[in-house]
Amino acid sequence: MLNALCFGDEFPASGAPCHAQIDGSGLRISFESAGDEHNHETVLFAGMTVSAGGLDHDQLVIKWTGPRGDRTLYLKDPDVIRAFRSAAPGHLHLPLEEAADRVRQVRHRRRVAWSLTAGAIVALILGLWFGSDVLVELAVDRISVEWERKLGESAYRDFLAQQQIVKEGPAVKAVEEITQRLSEQIPENPYTFEVTVVQSDVINAFALPGGYIVVFTGLIKKAESGEEVAGVLSHELNHVVLRHGLERMVKSVGLMAVVAIVVGDQQGLIGLMKQLGVELLSLKFGRAQETEADLTGLRLLNRAKIDPAGMISFFERLSEKDEGRVEWLSTHPMSAGRAERLNSELAGLPKKSPEPFSFEWTGIRQSLGMLPAATS
Repeated sequence: MLNALCFGDEFPASGAPCHAQIDGSGLRISFESAGDEHNHETVLFAGMTVSAGGLDHDQLVIKWTGPRGDRTLYLKDPDVIRAFRSAAPGHLHLPLEEAADRVRQVRHRRRVAWSLTAGAIVALILGLWFGSDVLVELAVDRISVEWERKLGESAYRDFLAQQQIVKEGPAVKAVEEITQRLSEQIPENPYTFEVTVVQSDVINAFALPGGYIVVFTGLIKKAESGEEVAGVLSHELNHVVLRHGLERMVKSVGLMAVVAIVVGDQQGLIGLMKQLGVELLSLKFGRAQETEADLTGLRLLNRAKIDPAGMISFFERLSEKDEGRVEWLSTHPMSAGRAERLNSELAGLPKKSPEPFSFEWTGIRQSLGMLPAATS
């Protein structure tokens, strides 16, 4: 049975497998291809030196110079090493002890290293679990606005293909004016917002990554002023600017996809696009994201000289539907709670005189059939 590896000038760089056997005066080495006297070699204890070596420094390294040049033998078999130590003469005892100390040190370091590695793995798992938001933010930072638009556009087009779009009219012009007023006050805005009005009684609006916004006519009918709609639009625009939708997308695909994006795997991003598709439409923002969009939206309204009180009054009216709900059971903050936070934020904003819109809100609602047309 082969139990050692020998290196020498005539052997390949990877060494020659061999069998080492201890006898009274030294080692008898038999090489793998037996057949003549050149495939056996005897090495006397008197002519060799020993040390610890190998990749993990846990092997006994024996060196000597023989008739065919310098030789180095690596012994790793514990039984052979013990037999060698028992048979070795006095002049090899010290280097053998030093080699043994070296092996013990390496084994101790290895145990410590494995313990540290295991601890690091546990810490990493816990860190990824509790600090996954940090990874998500890193992944989001690596996705360009151009790619973000592609991610959102596909879901946006798919959704609109199944809806009745309001392409023109007073409501569309009003939404466009509001969006223009708000977007002009977003510093260093990398997005070109595309806002579409959809015929639906749903009292809602939503934002998709890349700057795509959908406003339902039910929201316009429910609002009692353009300032209330502006409050909702400001909220949605800030979801885009803060990249909340992109964060929810990345979170939804799992940790491995996030890591792939963090390390620059463009294919991982392409896979992300394919995996999500229209699922984007069902992604819900977290409560912290909703609150952040509320507060930044309020500040944006203030900069645009649109009365921020409209956002607050809208949430206060919606709070009537929140009776009986417990806030922590919802991913969205309760409307009453949102109104309270917004009032606190508004108190600290610089006072600005609101500038009216060019449209009359009564006419907007009449155009959607909400109110009867005025009679002359």
